[in-house]
Amino acid sequence: MRGNTYSDINKKLKANISKSTMSGWFKPLVLSYVSKKRLKSNIERKLKKSQLEAYKTNRRKRLYYLESLKSKNLYLLNSLDLSVQKLILCTLYLAEGSKNKNSAYLGLGSTNPAIIKFYLSLLNNCFKIDNSKFRARIQCRADQNKKSLENFWRNITGVPSQQFYPTYIDQRTVGKKTLKKGYKGVCVLFYFDTSIQLELELLAESVIKFITAGR
Repeated sequence: MRGNTYSDINKKLKANISKSTMSGWFKPLVLSYVSKKRLKSNIERKLKKSQLEAYKTNRRKRLYYLESLKSKNLYLLNSLDLSVQKLILCTLYLAEGSKNKNSAYLGLGSTNPAIIKFYLSLLNNCFKIDNSKFRARIQCRADQNKKSLENFWRNITGVPSQQFYPTYIDQRTVGKKTLKKGYKGVCVLFYFDTSIQLELELLAESVIKFITAGR
């Protein structure tokens, strides 16, 4: 039994002897170097096993919790008519878009392809869009591959290459390695239509007043 843990001993004896009892039994026992090494190895193995089991249990609980939160609000998707989508679009533009009323375009940039796709979908759902009015620009770090980024964002946006401005390289990043894995730079979309820009900005102002101060 030398080098075995208490649980190992119980398992081999097919018994259920308490740890305090075994501690009293084995207190006078002097372990050899090999037995101590074996005991340490057994303890570490059991610790790793228990940590892995705890991780799996916590992960299951976390996934269940997230799924319950997701399911809780799925019914709201049935309310996403065009009026609600327009409110979402103006809120998105309020948070992420350019705010210059004197400009002749809507401008919105993001590092997240899902946000760019979401924005384009909302625009097309809420307004009659002329794709020839789109322009795009990629902003990236000095050590990134421009062509690769341009191809990536062309596929995401559907904007043809001739409507892309030259890619802007942040000179502050020269000599500095990009550490963020999967970083694709920033895609800035411009849509040249003053009326849509003003409509979204004015709607956003009305939404803010309504929410914060009532009608």
